[in-house]
Amino acid sequence: MLLSSTRQDWFGNVRGDLLAGLVVALALIPEAIAFSIIAGVDPRVGLYASFCIAVIIAIVGGRPGMISAATGAMALLMVTLVREHGLEYLLAATLLTGVFQIIAGYIKLGSLMRFVSRSVVTGFVNALAILIFMAQLPELTDVTWHVYAMTAGGLAIIYLFPYVNKTIPSPLVCILVLTGIALWLDLDIRTVSDMGDLPDTLPVFLWPDVPLNLETLWIILPYSAALAVVGLLESLMTATIVDDLTDTKSDKNRECKGQGIANIGAGLMGGMAGCAMIGQSIINIKSGGRGRLSSLAAGVFLLLMVVFLSDWLGMIPMAALVAVMIMVSIGTFSWDSIRNLKQHPLSTNIVMVATVVVVVATHNLAYGVFVGVLLAALFFANKVGKFLFIGSELKAENCREYQVVGQVFFSSSDQFIDSFNFKEDLDKVIIDLSRAHFWDITGVAALDKVVIKFRREGIEVEIVGLNEASATIVDRFGVHDKPDAVEKLMGH
Repeated sequence: MLLSSTRQDWFGNVRGDLLAGLVVALALIPEAIAFSIIAGVDPRVGLYASFCIAVIIAIVGGRPGMISAATGAMALLMVTLVREHGLEYLLAATLLTGVFQIIAGYIKLGSLMRFVSRSVVTGFVNALAILIFMAQLPELTDVTWHVYAMTAGGLAIIYLFPYVNKTIPSPLVCILVLTGIALWLDLDIRTVSDMGDLPDTLPVFLWPDVPLNLETLWIILPYSAALAVVGLLESLMTATIVDDLTDTKSDKNRECKGQGIANIGAGLMGGMAGCAMIGQSIINIKSGGRGRLSSLAAGVFLLLMVVFLSDWLGMIPMAALVAVMIMVSIGTFSWDSIRNLKQHPLSTNIVMVATVVVVVATHNLAYGVFVGVLLAALFFANKVGKFLFIGSELKAENCREYQVVGQVFFSSSDQFIDSFNFKEDLDKVIIDLSRAHFWDITGVAALDKVVIKFRREGIEVEIVGLNEASATIVDRFGVHDKPDAVEKLMGH
């Protein structure tokens, strides 16, 4: 079974993976250069990183068909470190980032993705689509009409060519045709060569030239921790999206380890830290890439082209790549989320919109996902807390039975306490908890308060029906059945 799965991952879609890898490699070049500029390092740092990460993650990653390389989200976190301490410290921070991510994989932090709601994922996707589109605007500002015409023509090719031929990826056709037109007409428009110098040598092993002491560790530690968190968040969210696009499952914990190994490899080859790229991953999927071979091909083609075909690559008009990225932006955005605003609950819409706003405003994916998950958790707790019903009936003279139905925890504890009448003239109260569940110490404390308040009024209290799980937490943290219960409750 494992051998069959491995063969399918690598050789189940050879033609599609190779063509998709070529398209991805072409689209990676200007982005890797741009991200290097953002981080304040030489373009080769981003290009070498993209090559190393794409190749290594193809072998050790947990999501076939997903593209990882140098990214803008990671580059933004490196700016201060590079400015204050230089490239060598960035390489050291990249190595430590990889170590953190490998540890995250072994302690199974990838499993935490189950706590990320669909509305957060949708907000994440929409925010990235907006950021991808916004990143293209500098290429469309203060330019001649030729650039707009080329971009529009590129989009026309991308969307119309599949009606003619679905075998060849339309983004690749777009890049080749627009490059040919630009050369034929000798158009004076911005090209890849204008982005920066391309490397002319293969990457070599490079151990960071930094002092191996605690001072170095304290310098790079905060940056590495932030890079590890943002990198894993973007990678795991992208893996979830690719899972949906391909209707397949991926190993999130293996992906954490794979990202870590890939970043260590990048750091040792003179590259900066990276992670999964949702834009490039969607280009890969839409161009027919499905297996690990597509990621490997993207990395290999990238290196071969920038080292041996740099003169030809430099002639590619940026308008062609802008057209491809606009296609990615349009394809990434969840248009159903706009149509569903009226049908979905208000809380779901608030979570989605808040995630979008925070990510777009801060350009930090971690902040957006954190806010989205926090809001989703608060809305869920508030909703579940309302599903609590407490009824009562007079069983015998001076004996009332309360029936508790629902979940008792921090959100519903006040409602639980307020549902009992402590001033009623009774001899005994029975609290039936057979259809209730206590989740936390706040719920247990609420039960303690109810029992002790009744006892203060001279009323006998009998608790019945407590399920095994609730009984465990009540026995451990409850004080109503312990000596000096009142004093303990006041101290609690």
